[in-house]
Amino acid sequence: MDAADRDAPMSRLERSSHTAFIDNNTLFVWGGYQVVAGVDVMLPSDEIWLCDLDSGTWERREISGDIPPDLSGFCGSHVNGKLFIFAGCDPQGYTNQMFSVDLTEQCCSWKKVTDSKGTTPSPRDKHSCWVHRDRLIYFGGYGCKTIGEVRNTTSSSFIVEEMSWTTIGDTLFRCWGWNNEVHVFDTHTATWSMPETRGPAPAPRGCHASALLGNKGYISGGVENAELDMSCLDLETWTWTKFDTASSCTPLGRSMHTMTPISDHTLFIYGGLGTDGNTLNDAWQFNTLKKEWTKMMHPHKDKPRVCHTACLGNDNDVVVFGGSSNYCILMDSVAVLRAPSQHHCRDVFMFQTQPYSLFRLCEDFIGGNPELFGKQLNWLPSKLRNKIDKRVAFFSVTKTVPTA
Repeated sequence: MDAADRDAPMSRLERSSHTAFIDNNTLFVWGGYQVVAGVDVMLPSDEIWLCDLDSGTWERREISGDIPPDLSGFCGSHVNGKLFIFAGCDPQGYTNQMFSVDLTEQCCSWKKVTDSKGTTPSPRDKHSCWVHRDRLIYFGGYGCKTIGEVRNTTSSSFIVEEMSWTTIGDTLFRCWGWNNEVHVFDTHTATWSMPETRGPAPAPRGCHASALLGNKGYISGGVENAELDMSCLDLETWTWTKFDTASSCTPLGRSMHTMTPISDHTLFIYGGLGTDGNTLNDAWQFNTLKKEWTKMMHPHKDKPRVCHTACLGNDNDVVVFGGSSNYCILMDSVAVLRAPSQHHCRDVFMFQTQPYSLFRLCEDFIGGNPELFGKQLNWLPSKLRNKIDKRVAFFSVTKTVPTA
C-alpha cells in the first residue's frame, strides 16, 4: 500500500478503517486508507484531522516524532488526551508495535512505546479495544503465532487458518489465525498482562464491534453467523456472558460495523458488511437489561456504511464519519476478494437518540434558517452569536458535502 499524495490534503478526508474520537465537541480522525486507481493507498501517519462539530469545519494538524509506518487493521484508543495506536499490518507484515501521541501538547510528537513490561501480544490486526480505568483492554483479531505459542494456547482461543513460514524481526512465525484473547495494557505503568477469563467466551474473531458500558465490555459480530451475536466481559471479575435474544427480532450477522454506548444500558449499532455480502444501512439498539433488540427508524437510509467510525457526541448524538458506501465482496471457487471500486466517504452525519433540549432545538433551527432572522441575530450576546454562527456554517456545509 502506497502513501497518499500530500499535494491534495482535503481529498484525504475520504477514508475507511480509520480511528476517531470526540473530545470537547471536536472530532479527531487519524489513519485509514483510500482506493486510488484500484490500489489501496494508506493515509499519512504524520497528520491528524480535527472537525469542529459546531461549525463542521476541518483543521489539519501535523505530528512529528517517531512516526508510525503505514498501517492497516490497527486499533486506536484515546485516554487522558493521548492517542494510542497498537498493532495492525505495516509494509513488512503483521506487527505488535505500539505508538502514542499526546494531543494536548501544542506541538504533537509520536513516541514509540519501547519500554513496556510484561508479555506483548503476538502480532495481529482487526482487533478491538475497551478503555477502562486508564487501561487499554484488547480483544480478538487475526494474526500470527509461533509454533511454541500455539502449543501454549487452547484450541478454543486460537483458530489456525493457515500455516506458512515468515520472519518478523528475529522471530520465525508459522501459524496464522483468529483469536479471542484478552490483553491489558496499563497506560500508567506501561505493563502488559493477560487476565484469566471465565465463562462462555465468544468465538475467535476480528472485524467485530466493541463498546464499554460501565465495567462491562461488549462484543458483537465479526463471525459468519446468520444473526448478530452479543457477549460481554465483566472487567472486574473477568467473566464472560453470552446474551440469548429472540431470533425473530435479531439483526443480520455482520462485520466492520460500529457499536456505540448511548445510555447506561443501551448500545447503538449501525451499518457494516452483512453476511449476505451487502453494505448495510440499518440501525439497531440493544437493551442490555431487557436483552432485547429494537430496529430504529432513521433519515440516513441513503448512507450505507462499512469500515466507518461512530462516536458519542453532545446530547447523546451518534456521530458517524467516513467509511465506504459500497464495499463489495467477490467470490469464486478459488478465493474471496474485495472489489477495489469503493466509494469512500468524507461526510459527517448524526443520529439523534434522545429528545433535544429547547435550547438545542432553537439553536439548530436558527442555524439552519438564518435568513428568517435577519438583523435580529445582531442583538444576540457575542458568545451566543458566535455559537449560532458556527451552527449556520455547519448546516451550510452539510447541505453541500456529498455523501460518497
